[in-house]
Amino acid sequence: MGELEALQIVLVIITALLIGISKTGLPTLGILVVAIMASIFPARESIGLVLPMLIIADIVAVIYYRRSVNWKTLFSLVPWVLGGLVLGFLLLFFMTASRPVEVILGLIILTMIFLQVFKEKSGASWIKSLPHSKSFLIVMGTLAGFTTMVGNAAGPIMAIFLIAIALPKKDFIGTGAWFFLAVNVIKVPLFGGLGLITLDSLVFNAWLIPVILIGTYLGIKFLPLIPQKQFNVIILFFSFLGGLKLLMG
Repeated sequence: MGELEALQIVLVIITALLIGISKTGLPTLGILVVAIMASIFPARESIGLVLPMLIIADIVAVIYYRRSVNWKTLFSLVPWVLGGLVLGFLLLFFMTASRPVEVILGLIILTMIFLQVFKEKSGASWIKSLPHSKSFLIVMGTLAGFTTMVGNAAGPIMAIFLIAIALPKKDFIGTGAWFFLAVNVIKVPLFGGLGLITLDSLVFNAWLIPVILIGTYLGIKFLPLIPQKQFNVIILFFSFLGGLKLLMG
């Protein structure tokens, strides 16, 4: 994995802290994690390094928010998310260039944000009914599975989906926690088969566990302080930054 410079070590520690906060307080902070880690390590290597860190924080979030889960929403996503995971695995297996995918994902995220804002500002019945349609569920579930596989970057997709179906913030966090724990555990053997998770990378992850746990504590304490409306605005703002980052490279 090579020797890290002092600044890189600081950035990795900040990343571990952000992972904890994102899983228990502000989910779309996770897109900053993707960006920071990809700036320190090669893109493919970075997603393997981040995955176990995400799972550690997912476990804390699932335990703490275990009573705040919308199971109906989760189960309805399962077949489409699994399909997206398969598509993402095939892409990682056959392709090394990820830039075209990043551009497409960035455009999709920004489009979803536009539709969400337009839904809240307009009275158009078709846009208000869109989040409850089968096609919306299929598209968002597939995209969530695909983006989490190719770059641990499903945060904005899931955030937009959960806001669109109007989940309260605690249910938003709890439902998202179960979703990401499940898909991240499924990804472990797939990433291992691709050589993205190794003994060295797991040792690297182990050193960061205390920092991740501190981050989860901060997220738990921070969430009750944010009113629901401001929570939605913050989530959409960071989703916008994530989509823009993917688009601009």
